[in-house]
Parts: sequence; structure tokens; C-alpha cells
Amino acid sequence: MKGGMGGLLKQAQKMQREIERIQHELADARIEGSAGGGMVTAVASGQQELLEVKIDPEVVDPQDVEMLEDLVLAAVNQALENAKAKAEEEMTKATGGLMPNMGGGLKIPGL
Repeated sequence: MKGGMGGLLKQAQKMQREIERIQHELADARIEGSAGGGMVTAVASGQQELLEVKIDPEVVDPQDVEMLEDLVLAAVNQALENAKAKAEEEMTKATGGLMPNMGGGLKIPGL
């Protein structure tokens, strides 16, 4: 029994190291979302932090600011959703699907 627990602990520690590696990679990842056929793009990190927004000057119409706001919102939401999906995909790979919906913030106490 003792050897089994030791093996389980080693597996958990290995999984934690893999998760930490993925978290670092996700922090550096640049994941894009766009709206208006690419007229507005947003870039987020794999940790779902907004990094930049680009707006094509052609879409800027002082008479229709609401449309631009909608496009920015749509692009940002898409970038964040893409970042979330990427984080979940990477965490599922790291855990072998054993711990779904962990996202990028998993911390296993004591490991």
C-alpha cells in the first residue's frame, strides 16, 4: 500500500509540474479574436488577459460609434473565449482528462 501511495504522489507531483509548465506557456500565448470580417481584432493571453485591440480605420465612423463598440466587444469576447478554450485543452492534455474544467488556475496544495 505504501509503495502505491508513493507512486500516486509522484504522479501528482509530475502532473503539477506539467500544469505549471503549461501555465507559463499560456501566459506567453497570443490568441486572437476578430469581428467585422477582421476590421476589429483583439489579442488575449492564454490566461485570458486582454493584450491588445486593433481597429481598422475604415470601420471608424463618428456617426456610428455604437457599431464600433459592438465590434470591439465581439472581438474581445471571441479572443477571451478562444483563450479559455486553449487553456482547457492544454489542461485536459496535462491531466489526461482526469480533472476537467480546471482552467489555468489549478493549485494542488502541498505539491
